[in-house]
Amino acid sequence: MPNVRKDILPNGLTILTESMTSVRSVSVGIWLRTGARQERIEDNGISHFIEHMLFKGTKNRSAEDIARAADSIGGHLDAFTAKETTNYSIKVLDEHLPRAFSILADLVKNPLFEPAHIKNESRVIQEEIKMVEDTPDDLVHEIFTQTYWRGHALGRPILGTRRTVAGFDRKRLVSYFRRHYAPNNLLISAAGHIKHAQFVDLVRQEFGDLHAGSALHSGRPPIAHPHLQVRHKKDLEQVHICLGSPSYPQPHKDRFPSYILNSVLGGGMSSHLFQNIREKRGLAYAVFSSLSSFHDAGCLSVYAGTAADKARQVIELVLKEFCDLKSNPISQEELQRAKDYLKGSLLLSLESSGSRMSNVARQEMYFGRYISMDEIARSVDAVTADQVQAVARDFFRPERLAVTVLGPVSGLNLKRADLHC
Repeated sequence: MPNVRKDILPNGLTILTESMTSVRSVSVGIWLRTGARQERIEDNGISHFIEHMLFKGTKNRSAEDIARAADSIGGHLDAFTAKETTNYSIKVLDEHLPRAFSILADLVKNPLFEPAHIKNESRVIQEEIKMVEDTPDDLVHEIFTQTYWRGHALGRPILGTRRTVAGFDRKRLVSYFRRHYAPNNLLISAAGHIKHAQFVDLVRQEFGDLHAGSALHSGRPPIAHPHLQVRHKKDLEQVHICLGSPSYPQPHKDRFPSYILNSVLGGGMSSHLFQNIREKRGLAYAVFSSLSSFHDAGCLSVYAGTAADKARQVIELVLKEFCDLKSNPISQEELQRAKDYLKGSLLLSLESSGSRMSNVARQEMYFGRYISMDEIARSVDAVTADQVQAVARDFFRPERLAVTVLGPVSGLNLKRADLHC
């Protein structure tokens, strides 16, 4: 593609840019190809902990210096840790790109890991963990994930546990940092008003002389564990339900029919779940489905929050939607509506330089190439109702379904036979 360029430095660092001549902004992201998935059980949460620590000071800047340097150029500095990636990004006007990249590079190259900062941040992250525990719609997903991917790093919380977080010291953090923050595990992407050759020169100046580092691996694929789990929590006003099934990995050939299926099931206001559970029956305020896709596994999940005496009815209505999607092909009208919804959502999500920067990076990490919007649109348009039905039959098998229920539900007794669909 003429607007997307790629280079790989001799030490293995990948550089991607997408030129957007109609904007004045530039968004830059430094990506690790690893995240919480690569952690050993005793290191659970260390990727996220290091993400926090990189903002606490470097050899060249204090934490306050980092904040002032970003603010002085009107930059928006951000970071996140996910299951398979870690990201540090900044968005600025094009004229400030060299200074912005200098700040970002300093963060990921020169952190201090001061013991006093580690101790303080340990307390902060433990409070963050408590916040999740006090947010039931987040907590039910966390409980579901831990049980569904039981025995695998994908099932462990990105934040870690209070025990593991309390045990991190400078030696462990520095050791993990040196293994993972190496050029062969990094991808740097930029999008906006940018010239590829000039950006490559900036990256080479900061990272070109670093040694590649050792190869890192994602480990074995996870195994899904269908389960029925009811956790009583009497101090909640609602029952929170998470119901899921195995889905496809990111690069799967049938990913586009699965996107359509998710959209029809619970992806928007016209979806089956929203219309039948919220609009027609008034049983839930929040009800939706979502796809979580990784390199080698995936899960389609449905969430709903409802009254305690309506929990079983909501689960039965979700299963009925599964059954209908397996038994009957969706209409051409609904298929076209789902296609237009997907394409519209995608195009609207890619209007900013930040979203374009993330898009080219994720495509490289999961597909090894750039996939144009035209190619994606053609793939969406090629999906048939029969393909969507085939995916529904593949996903929604009673023996593969998992359910987690959280709330004041001491009397709810679920059995595998109840999950017929």
